Amino acid sequence: MKKLIFGFVTLTFLFIFAGCNSNGDAADDGSGNEEASQTITFGVTPWTSTVPPTAIAKILLEDMGYTVEETSADAGSVYVGLSRGDIDVFMDAWLPAHNTYLEKYADSIENTATSYGPADAGLVVPTYMEDINSVSDLVGREGEFNNKLYSIEKGASVTGYINDVIDQYGLDMNQVNSSEGGMLAQAMKSMEQEEPVLFYGWRPHTMFNKLDIKVLEEEKDIFGTASVHVITNNELKETAPDAYEFLSNWSIPIDDVEAMIGKIEDEGQEPSAVAQEWIDNNQEKVDAMLAE
Repeated sequence: MKKLIFGFVTLTFLFIFAGCNSNGDAADDGSGNEEASQTITFGVTPWTSTVPPTAIAKILLEDMGYTVEETSADAGSVYVGLSRGDIDVFMDAWLPAHNTYLEKYADSIENTATSYGPADAGLVVPTYMEDINSVSDLVGREGEFNNKLYSIEKGASVTGYINDVIDQYGLDMNQVNSSEGGMLAQAMKSMEQEEPVLFYGWRPHTMFNKLDIKVLEEEKDIFGTASVHVITNNELKETAPDAYEFLSNWSIPIDDVEAMIGKIEDEGQEPSAVAQEWIDNNQEKVDAMLAE
């Protein structure tokens, strides 16, 4: 009888211990990394340039044991999410265009790493418009473009820079905002007829591979020289230090990003497959970012 009671007590104790261990130590993966069960959320803007870096970082963080989620939004909403802690990481911050967001949310977000740069950006016309090579060449010829300058969504801060260009050069033009795809569809429609068309362009983007276009010289340097950065909210450094360290080491060549965009957009490959291929072919770069 005593043995039966002792066995029952022992069994009960083992169940309690197992329950405590599974609940209290669920975040411990055996390596001492208690952050590994956390969820890290990426902000994803509707730009093709956002996709490859986000896909690569997602795979590597998942390999580290994290759960990774994505939240799709325009740039302004992504920065609001970062400032509130709803979003942890944004892989496609364009500076200086996004400096206004960094200044506005300086107390809650951080410029963590430079992804790549310099990245060409500015007003673009077809190469068949041989006599228009700078923004100042547009003055007095706005009517040829039906007084329209095609651009991306209003939530993007670059639209403010475009308005500054219109104002400072005295251009009689209206900025027509739509999605990236809508803007390019309009540009391609005009180019098929070899009509004048003016729109916003940037690298990395397959538009420079698919279309015969050129970026206009911008004498007043309103756009400036762009570079792309990784932004994190301030909490990530404390809650997931190994993930933060990886992101602080992030760097990727602009040519690689542009090549991956082409595989995704033109060839229809899955972003995750394209990202994994880049990881497999660039293990030294990956190891450097992971500090291994």
